[in-house]
Amino acid sequence: MNAKELSDLFRVSHYAISVNLEGFTHEQGLVQPPGAGNCVNWVLGHIVASRNGVLRLLGEEPVLHAAIAERYKRGSAPIAGEGEAAPLDLLVRALDQSQQRILDALGRIRELDLNKPAAAPGSQTADSSVGGQLSFLHFHESYHSGQLGLLRRLSGKQGAIR
Repeated sequence: MNAKELSDLFRVSHYAISVNLEGFTHEQGLVQPPGAGNCVNWVLGHIVASRNGVLRLLGEEPVLHAAIAERYKRGSAPIAGEGEAAPLDLLVRALDQSQQRILDALGRIRELDLNKPAAAPGSQTADSSVGGQLSFLHFHESYHSGQLGLLRRLSGKQGAIR
């Protein structure tokens, strides 16, 4: 996968995440879905924390402070109340900042650099190159982006992507 294709994928993903978040207040973003799963706040925080890894692979600074990102790491407990969550608007701003940094970095990266081995592969995919890791992280983001669409409908809001 080349840098332009990755840029296009991250653009579509950012759009899907953004429209699925439209109309959510911070309080609405904390409502846990029935059964198992995480709330909108956790899913968005997890996406942005994951984007910190994308930014590191691209040689950019993370957008979400490590202490905040820690709360949203894989396997962390569901958010049980206001005091455990970052403000939804902070997470949305961090998402938007990460988007610009990702697109800028992909605009500068050389194909040769995408094919280099990742310094510290975060996923155990077959392809441990920078490009392979970026591809996996985009897939991961898409998975969670779809969860936001479902959480939107569970909250009683009309689907954003039709």
